[in-house]
Amino acid sequence: MQYVKIKDVIVEQIESGQLAPRQKLPSERKLAESFDTTRVTLREALSLLEAEGKIYREDRRGWFISPMPLRYDPTQTLNFINMAKQQNRIPKTELVSARSILATKQASELLDLPPFSDVFHVERVRYLEDRPVVYVTNYIRPELVPTLLENDLTQSLTDLYREQFGLVYCQTRYRVSTTSLLGNMAQALRATAGSPAMLVERLNYDQDGNLIDCDLEYWRHDAISIESLAKLER
Repeated sequence: MQYVKIKDVIVEQIESGQLAPRQKLPSERKLAESFDTTRVTLREALSLLEAEGKIYREDRRGWFISPMPLRYDPTQTLNFINMAKQQNRIPKTELVSARSILATKQASELLDLPPFSDVFHVERVRYLEDRPVVYVTNYIRPELVPTLLENDLTQSLTDLYREQFGLVYCQTRYRVSTTSLLGNMAQALRATAGSPAMLVERLNYDQDGNLIDCDLEYWRHDAISIESLAKLER
């Protein structure tokens, strides 16, 4: 199949270093001409490359070569900033919104709250090398951190909990699933609506077993690699 051959050629160019991370590909019209194919066939090849995490698309800007994904270890307590720096990446966090709201159905279920409970709702975008890679939504129980919204929320919440409120993550429950980027979330990550994404859902508990918050991370799927070392009992 021609689109598979096109995909293989581009993969070979990536692996040989001819195409560098974050390099912009020529327009679809020029690529179709260079491969002597139709744009329909070319798009099938590009879709395969996107699904495999080799390339990513930015809305109205075109296709780019994906950098190495961030290695994400659920068993570690490193926050995003420290995790990125440990891997020689350049992180940045941008605050989208932070406010107190009545708990949504989703927040109530995740935090096991009764109806009409108040929660802090914090939304942020995180970057690697100035590329937005993850949209983060936090629902936080305000009785544990009453003055949280007065702080600089571009910082690590993990650090704020510990330094301002004496709360330490001692247990985290993870769930990883696939989803797609839509609406404001897609726009914030410069993605086209419907782009594939990986959802990392975390429930975080403090040293007394209290559920502090839930953390919903919508990752550009090519930007994250979930890796962990498990020690098995004999």
